[in-house]
Amino acid sequence: MSNLQSFRKETRSWLDANCPDSMRTPMPADEYPGGGRRAKYKNTDTQVWMERCAEKGYTVPSWPKEYGGAGLSKEESVVFQEEMRRVNARPPLVGMGISMIGPALLEYGNDVQKAEHLPKIASGEIWWCQGYSEPGSGSDLASLRTSAVEDGDDFIVNGQKIWTSGADNADWMFCLVRTDPTAPKHEGISFVLFDMETPGVTVKPILLISGMSPFCETFFDNVRVPKRNLVFELNKGWTVGKRLLQYERASIGGIGGGQKTTSIEEYATQYVGTDENGKIADASLRGQILHHRMNDRAFGLTINRSVAESATGAAPGAVSSMFKYYGTEQNKGKYELLLSILGTQSLGWTGEAFSDDELTTTRAWLRSKANSIEGGTSEVQLNILAKRVLDLPE
Repeated sequence: MSNLQSFRKETRSWLDANCPDSMRTPMPADEYPGGGRRAKYKNTDTQVWMERCAEKGYTVPSWPKEYGGAGLSKEESVVFQEEMRRVNARPPLVGMGISMIGPALLEYGNDVQKAEHLPKIASGEIWWCQGYSEPGSGSDLASLRTSAVEDGDDFIVNGQKIWTSGADNADWMFCLVRTDPTAPKHEGISFVLFDMETPGVTVKPILLISGMSPFCETFFDNVRVPKRNLVFELNKGWTVGKRLLQYERASIGGIGGGQKTTSIEEYATQYVGTDENGKIADASLRGQILHHRMNDRAFGLTINRSVAESATGAAPGAVSSMFKYYGTEQNKGKYELLLSILGTQSLGWTGEAFSDDELTTTRAWLRSKANSIEGGTSEVQLNILAKRVLDLPE
């Protein structure tokens, strides 16, 4: 038996013994395992599953063991994800810690920053949020104006960020700030980290049409940030910021992950019915579902090929824009299909006339509209692909 086969057998045995039954079901929005100092778990198995995986390094399986990971090779990581899908296991931990700032710190953080922050991310101890966009700096992010002025061993930060997802629950923020207002806009930016409990930080949630408030406005009023929390070099934060965006886009592009959710076919069978041959009764709908599934499959194979072709631990490049664009459009298309299947049952907001699943699907459809905006709009991704991949003239 090869080492990889032995690892698969060991992983399968561990998952069978340690993944709670409720963690093998589709994950509701109110059971997301984000962790953090203020974490509350509606389902106690969520915490159990997180802690068991963290102990094995399986919240971040490819990270080095010294930082809380399992130190898996690329091949072992693929096997691990295959075995997770086999039992339909929920991700034990989600959030910007493992998908964005963690990988960025592995690449650009110093030894002290890695030792301080990465193990806390891997264990789910700290919930992170992102301070990038500003009211006047969205797609043109480099025009940001939040300032950081040196004062002894600190920076004094003043300004405002917007669309800071989860900031009302976050413990720490990674933030782009302007440290040299006289430099060209891309060259006067620095990348800093700070605790959200620092005096002068104020967070206000933004109510969305979905009825949820995952996005926030965040204000900084003379916030003191220790200079030791500067990542990489002064005025070179755009380098870190761009790389982190690639990690973010790759993460968003894989939206839905490998876990099964309530399928389009199940909805169609329930709401449209089947014909005498057991097929979905509406032939046009069958074609739409088949088309969506074929695109899903092709996208999944493309992701797998990209992983197989990458060098060990290589950071995502411009291809992350392709994944982000296609993955989010696919997710939006899924919810459009689901709502067309639900018919008038998709019009509910509250009330006994609608099931919890119907209400959740309608709100998820509304939330999906943000997928093609967050992390860089679809238009921005297409521009990146045109310039960096197709080498088209500007």
